Amino acid sequence: MSVRFRAEQVGSLLRPPEVLRARAAHAEGRLKLEELRAEEDRAIRQALDKQRQLGLDILTDGEMRRGSWLTDMAGAVDGFVSERVALEWKGPGGGVEGSTAKAVGAKLRKLQKMTGHEVPFLKKTALGPFKVTLPAPSNFMLSSYKAGITEKFYPAHSDLLKDLVQIVHDEVQWLIAEGVQYIQFDAPYYSHYLDPGQRQHMKQAGLDPDKELETAIAGDNAALKGVSPGGVTIALHVCRGNSRSRWYTEGGYDAVAETLFGMLDVDRLLLEYDNDRSGGFEPLRLVPRGKTVVLGLVTTKEPRLESEDELRRRIDEAAKYVPLENLALSPQCGFASVAAGNLLSIDEQWRKLELVVATARKVWGECVAG
Repeated sequence: MSVRFRAEQVGSLLRPPEVLRARAAHAEGRLKLEELRAEEDRAIRQALDKQRQLGLDILTDGEMRRGSWLTDMAGAVDGFVSERVALEWKGPGGGVEGSTAKAVGAKLRKLQKMTGHEVPFLKKTALGPFKVTLPAPSNFMLSSYKAGITEKFYPAHSDLLKDLVQIVHDEVQWLIAEGVQYIQFDAPYYSHYLDPGQRQHMKQAGLDPDKELETAIAGDNAALKGVSPGGVTIALHVCRGNSRSRWYTEGGYDAVAETLFGMLDVDRLLLEYDNDRSGGFEPLRLVPRGKTVVLGLVTTKEPRLESEDELRRRIDEAAKYVPLENLALSPQCGFASVAAGNLLSIDEQWRKLELVVATARKVWGECVAG
């Protein structure tokens, strides 16, 4: 891509109370869909205005129209059932509960575009480059594979992945045709392959985590097949779980760095680095020359505002392993991967994004051609 984005937001933004109330009323049958859409439109316009005011290099609609970061997959594709795969959450109010992803209970068949209700409005109102986020197909290989249900239709994870790849590839091609300049895969389930506990669970289930990782990467790469170099920015965000300020995986990138960084066919890697659970910067030495690493140094999980000096020091540390010109800055994740959002206020959210922009400008100057 001809522009280097130095200050960006991962994706989701906190929903205003009006949007949450409208969503609840629609779910209960008290509000028509067009009335919900009108409320979402207002919130997205305000969010875009604020992002432009702050000076973010790439804009997002904040995923305001989504129940969670990945629920539009089940809404657009036939074959999902209400069963959910359990996750063990850590952090505030942690415990075992179902993922927001539904389980696969039949052969998958795409009915409509996942982002068809989002992109047209963004094209009219963004007034600048914007990103569209998609769940990477590899997520559902784990999040939607329910024992006793899914194997009746897909005997192995890799069998399910083949159909998921076709579904997401179709979406990517449509987004490119619509002129979207930045497409981001969100892939929290890659963190299962770096978490020592999750790796052990896989081995106990008879799976080789390293081979499963390679299969996942091959699937995500296949979903991007045919994207012309330089025509659109392709990014991937590796998350450790983000729901009401909780997380479900921990660990540095050491176990996956060579494979993940080297094999993924993306321009940008958005990596969480907001606390000690993410490990050190040393694995970044394995990032191939030319790929950009977006350092997720500002946490979205708590209100505490990092200092600019702290961020600049950590950027300097990362630059020992990746050239400074191949680095950028963002929060560690979205602010509302599920609609209820993380445990901070909208004003605190904007202060964090203001800090991201101010720090990026001090380090790299303005968004530049490159």
